[in-house]
Amino acid sequence: MDPAHARELIESERERIKELLAYSAAGRAADLEAAADAKTSLFDSANPLAQELLDDAVAEQLSARLAALDRAVERLRAGTYGVSLRSGRPIPDERLQADPAAELLVDEAG
Repeated sequence: MDPAHARELIESERERIKELLAYSAAGRAADLEAAADAKTSLFDSANPLAQELLDDAVAEQLSARLAALDRAVERLRAGTYGVSLRSGRPIPDERLQADPAAELLVDEAG
C-alpha cells in the first residue's frame, strides 16, 4: 500500500476513535451528573454502576484501538507497515483498507 494512503487511513481512523472517546467521556460525565442529581430508589442503585462499568469497557476498547493505530504509525515510519508481525508476509491492501491497524494476516488473527 502506498505510504501516503496508509497514513491517510490511519489518521482518519485515529480521528474517528478520538471523537468516540470524547463522546464517551461526555456521556459518562452526563450520566454521573444525572445520577448525582437523581433520587434513586434502592432497586435502581445498580443501574448507574452497570452503566459505569459499560462506559469503562468501551473507553478501554477505544484506548486499545488508539494504541494499535499508534503502533501502525510507528510501523509506517519504520518501513514495516503492511507486513505481518507473526509471519513477515505482506498483509493484503484490502485488509489494510478495512483495518489500517492490522498487524496480522486474517488467518493468523483467528
